[in-house]
Order: sequence, then C-alpha cells, then structure tokens
Amino acid sequence: MNDIKQAIAKSSTFENSIAGLSVLGITCYLVFHTALDIGHQEYTFALNLAFSSADTPLFQGYHRLRIELAQLPLLAVLVMGGIPLVFQLCQKLFKGDFGADLLAGVSIVTAVLLDELLAGSLVVLMLSGGAALETYAVRKASSVLEALAKRMPSVAHRKTADTVNDITTEQVNIGDTLLILPHEICPVDGTVLDGSGTMDESYLTGEPYMMSKTSGSQVMSGAINGDSALTIRADKLSIDSRYAKIMEVMRSSEQYRPNIRRLGDQLGALYTPLAVAIAIAAWVVSGDVVRFLAVLVVATPCPLLIGIPVTIISSISLAARREIIIKNPAILETIGTCRTAIFDKTGTLTYGRPTLTALIPATHYNEPDVLALIASLERYSKHPLSSAIVKTAEKSAISLQTVTSITELPGQGLKGEVAGKQVQITSRKKFIHQQPDKVELLPPISGGLECIVLINDEYAATLQFRDEVRTDSSSFIHHLRPKHLFDKVMLVSGDRESEVRYLAEQVGIDHVFFSQSPEQKLDIVRKETETSKTIFLGDGINDAPSLTAATIGIAFGQNSDITGEAADAVIMDSSLLKVDELFHIGERMRSIALQSAVGGMVLSVVGMAFAGLGYLTPVFGAITQEIIDVFAVLNALRAAIPPRSLSDYSFK
Repeated sequence: MNDIKQAIAKSSTFENSIAGLSVLGITCYLVFHTALDIGHQEYTFALNLAFSSADTPLFQGYHRLRIELAQLPLLAVLVMGGIPLVFQLCQKLFKGDFGADLLAGVSIVTAVLLDELLAGSLVVLMLSGGAALETYAVRKASSVLEALAKRMPSVAHRKTADTVNDITTEQVNIGDTLLILPHEICPVDGTVLDGSGTMDESYLTGEPYMMSKTSGSQVMSGAINGDSALTIRADKLSIDSRYAKIMEVMRSSEQYRPNIRRLGDQLGALYTPLAVAIAIAAWVVSGDVVRFLAVLVVATPCPLLIGIPVTIISSISLAARREIIIKNPAILETIGTCRTAIFDKTGTLTYGRPTLTALIPATHYNEPDVLALIASLERYSKHPLSSAIVKTAEKSAISLQTVTSITELPGQGLKGEVAGKQVQITSRKKFIHQQPDKVELLPPISGGLECIVLINDEYAATLQFRDEVRTDSSSFIHHLRPKHLFDKVMLVSGDRESEVRYLAEQVGIDHVFFSQSPEQKLDIVRKETETSKTIFLGDGINDAPSLTAATIGIAFGQNSDITGEAADAVIMDSSLLKVDELFHIGERMRSIALQSAVGGMVLSVVGMAFAGLGYLTPVFGAITQEIIDVFAVLNALRAAIPPRSLSDYSFK
C-alpha cells in the first residue's frame, strides 16, 4: 500500500513540476514578446542526420529550427517537459496502450516540427497540468473523508477501579471500560454501561437526529456525545470500529486510482481515430499542415483523462457519507447494467433475529394469560428466543408478574414459579418424551422454530417463531424490476425449505433455492453470471465464495471480516435502503461521467471543425481545450454533492 502511495506521489510531483515549468516558460515568453517587445533576434538551430554503409548512403536528413530569443523559455518547456512526457507516451505505446492521451504526444511533436513552439508548450501544460488539476479535484471531492480523518479521536479515557487514565485509541482493548465526557467524540464502538444522554451520529449516518443512549445502547466511534457523560464497554478495537471502516475508503480509492479509467479508454478508442481522421482531412483538403496541428491541439482529450476519474472518486466520497464502502470502484460503472439479483436469506431480507409469529393456547387457556406467565419468566433468560417473547408482551402492553424461582439447565428448557404457578418452556421432543400420551394435544408441525409451554405440568400452549422479515424487504424486491430493470430475482439459502419458501412468499420472489451448501451456492452464482451480470447480497462467511463469483458482490453489515474482504462493496448499516442508494450512486456516477466525457468530446469535435476550417490557430485551439477541461471537471465534481434523494422506493 505504501509503495502505491509513493508511486502516485512521485508521479504527481513529476507532472506538477512540468506544469509549473510550463506556466513559467509561457509567462516569460508572453512578457518578453508582448509586454516588453524584446528578444526578436532570430537564431537558427540546424540538425543534419546521415546514415550510410562504407560505400552507399542509406539515409540523409536535415531539419532547421528558427527561434527568437524570446522563445528560449518555450524551448526549455519543450525540452525539459515535452521530451519526458513524449517518452512516457512512447512507453505506453510499446506496451500496446493506445490511450486517448496519445493525441497530445503527436501534437507536441508536430508543433516542434512546424516551429509552433507556443502551441507545443500549451499542449505540454495541458497534459502535465491535467494531473495537477485532477489531484486538486480529487482532494476537493474527498474533502468529506479528509474532514473525517481530522475528527478521528486519538485519546480515550479508560476507567479502572478508582482512577481514569488517558490512553491512545490504539491501546484500547475489547472489554475496557471507557468514559466519554460531554461533547467528546466516541473513540470506539461499544455498549453503554452507565449514564444516559444523547449522541449526534449524523456525520456517520446522515440522519439529522440526536440518538438517545442509555444502559445497553450501542454507540459508534465518531459519534459526538451530548451534554452527559457516558460510561461504555469497548466492543471493538479502534481499527475495527465504524469510524475506522469508513476511513478505509480513502486508502481504497488511492489503491484503485491507476485502474479507474477504463470507461475513458473505451470512449478514447472511438475518439482518437476520429480526431486523427479530422486532422488529416483538414491537412489534405487545405494543404496547410498547421491545420493538422490545430485540430490535434483542440482534440487533446483532457475530459477523458480527468473528468472520469474525478467523477468516480467523487462518487466514492458520497458513498462513504452514506456508510457504503466502495472497495472496487469499477462496480460503479457496471452496477446499472446488472440484470440478475441474488439474495441470501438470513440477515439480508430478514433481520436475522426470531420473532413470535403464533401463540396457540390449549382449549382451557387464553393467549394473554399464557403470554404474561412465559414473558415474566423469559425476561430472566439469555436464550435467543427470550427477547422475541418479551417483545411481544411489551407490544401487547401485558403486565409482567412476580417470579419467585427460576432454573435453566442446558437441554432441559426453562422452569420457574410465576405468580404461584409452575411454568416450563421446553421443546416438542422433550414434551413427547415426558408425556407421550398427550401428543394429540399438539398442533401440527409447521415451519420455523417452536416451543411447548407447560403450566403446573399440564400442556398449555405452543409457541411458533420465524426469522423476522425486514419491514422494507417486499417493497425493495418489487421495485427492482421497474426501477432498476432487473430481469430475475433469486433467493438462495442454506436454510430449510419451509423457512425459505415462507420468506419468498412474504417478499415476492419466485426463483427459490433452499438447503444449499456454500459450494452449491457458488455453482448457482457462476451459472447465472455466465448468462447475465449478477449482484449477490450476503452477510455470512459462507457467502464469501458467492460474493467473489458474482459480477458485483455486496456484503451486508459487519458480521464477518472475511465477507467484507470478498465483497466489492460493504453496506456498513444493515439496511436495504443503503443498497438502493448504492444502485443510484453507481447509475448517477455513470451518467455524470458520460456527461463530462461525451460532452467534452462533442465540444472538442466542434472545436476541431473550426480548427480544420482555419478559424482556430494552434494557440487559440489550446486555450479552447483548457476552457472545455474546466467545464468537464466542474461537472464531474457534482458527483460528490448528494442529491435530494438517493432512493426511489418507500415502505410502511
């Protein structure tokens, strides 16, 4: 990573130096030639070339360059700046890279041959200054991330038995007790142990609300504490916390910068031959070789070389603000062309947590009474299903009763005395083993999980649970075809058939695959990717192979570092709304990039026409191209500005 940074910095310094030399040389020439009206003495440089055998001449050439004293600064620009740039372009040419910037190299050489030193120097300035302009624009586009970096806390207050010590955030360990003072920035992700107050998480989530925090609440690194001190337990190291994850996008964008011009190269493959053809036609029809140079100068494709990279990095910045980490910038170009969406089940279209879907009481019991007894007992349990039962009771506004005893042994279920009654919550298998003669009292087995409730050793009710479906899953799935032109939506899961089909019916997915191993998932994704571009959305370690095999892999949430490494993008906040925002950021990026590139190309073609007809000299052609460049970059920077809405679906 450091090698990449050093290479980029070295290249940027080299091109910035040439750009500075170009500005200085052109300025000196204009001052000497125009303002001071000196240096008109003319000097001639002659070059003779000969190549021959012992008795036969094979080649003989002669070139004469006439130069005024005032043009010496321009000559310095072409020698010290033009030759290195042309050498770099020749290296790319020998590697088979026929990029659009090849036009600039031809322009420089042609300008020297035609004694158009000012025009050649302006092309050197355009080519080298383009890198400086790109660096500046990228810095502006990434200003949000730079601001995040400046806000990164460096000190945490660790509490021990009697003291509070200041330590660096790198010294914070998981499980440490930390004190967050009023108006300080939270150093790591954690859980509130003591205190209550509010936190401003808008810098991380984009939501303009103060979030209430009390004992048990989750806090995110980078959030600004309110007016009250909070004591938290560190749940993650500083480098693994939410704030640090968002910061990774800066390094990621730098790492991928050398490879983010493919769209420009595709357009350049059409643009370069067109520009050369117009230049040759202007020369042939008019008989004036200067028009050939003028056309090529106007044709120098800076909108392709600068506009597209700036648009992509601007979009990466916008995504980071929305808690979306773009690990592979290339997906922003292709996400709008994907036509098959493949979803894992748990944690993506569902919350990955159980919910009580049915309480079926026995004939002589009623639902509220049974719920009150079991919820009173379950509030003391750590079983994964307990919270679902307690939450249902809270929604029903049921008053909990006094529990006088409780036992919870592994494999034996939960037992306790509630309001003078013996309450037991166990499995169907255990109940049948204990009371085989009461099997006919049980309802038929259904999908999902279930528990059996006994009151005073008598069958009282059956509880049925399912993975809770996200409230917006159905509306999200139904909007994919009309809004994003997906032809096929698939659900591929390792879960049981009953669970997968239940979810598919709830959200409206027709193509369903259940009980799939990671290898089987991978085969399905590969086959689909052979016929169309695919997006795979998953959150588990077993999804990592499929994330890699799909055209675009999107990791949902932060459940697994392995999943995040395999994905092209990571949705930090487990929300389908963020997935839709990623779709729109990609589509918007491609639209703005094409506007900058194609718009700049169209304006350049118009300028080439004027140059070919003799209305633009090489010098004025270079000035015209610089104006086009400014408009292209300004348009590209729009990608970093969030629009009014980045989503086009709604849910209740």
